[in-house]
Amino acid sequence: MDISNLIQTVLIYALPVLFAITVHEAAHGYAARHFGDNTAFMMGRITLNPIKHIDPIGTILMPLVLYFATSGAFLFGYAKPVPVNFGNLRNPKQHMIWVALAGPASNFFQAIFWAVLLVVLLGAGVDERFFIEMARAGVLVNLVMWAFNLFPLPPLDGGRILVGLLPWKAAHMVSRIEPFGFFIVMGLVVAGVVGTIWLRPLMSLGYGAINLLITPLVAVLR
Repeated sequence: MDISNLIQTVLIYALPVLFAITVHEAAHGYAARHFGDNTAFMMGRITLNPIKHIDPIGTILMPLVLYFATSGAFLFGYAKPVPVNFGNLRNPKQHMIWVALAGPASNFFQAIFWAVLLVVLLGAGVDERFFIEMARAGVLVNLVMWAFNLFPLPPLDGGRILVGLLPWKAAHMVSRIEPFGFFIVMGLVVAGVVGTIWLRPLMSLGYGAINLLITPLVAVLR
């Protein structure tokens, strides 16, 4: 294991990861406030201050330990969830969908931002590896968060979207999974199921969509 390369990689990913989780959580809080729940706002969680969203174990310790222990082969972490009282939403079942969708949507838009930055840097002739790799990392990190959080199992955002879309009886059955959902998802991740049937196909779709969106900019900067 090359410690110096690992440390450099951690530094390259640090800023994209902080932005990814901060904007993701703030987006949930903003959407909840828009649809009638002020819980996150009253707790100061609708903010771009990353300190408000960092979980010492889930955001820092766990990813670092996993990264160094597996040489980057397996990485997982989480931020401090934004508190949302779905009962305060004007239309709880319908608005739950938009509140849950706000987080992954913010990551997709951030992936587009980092992709545009990468194209601009390359077009301007910038050859500093650190900044080029940081832009690439920004695209990757945000697409991973976008795709992973859309996995349709509570407590992930995709699970809450599914609950909002299903009829009441089916939605209630799915929502009962939530207390065990984290452990089920982790088991599926370790078994490779999430990566094979969900992450890879969805990320491939995401990369394709972003490439299509930035094609005009690439053409202009050539």
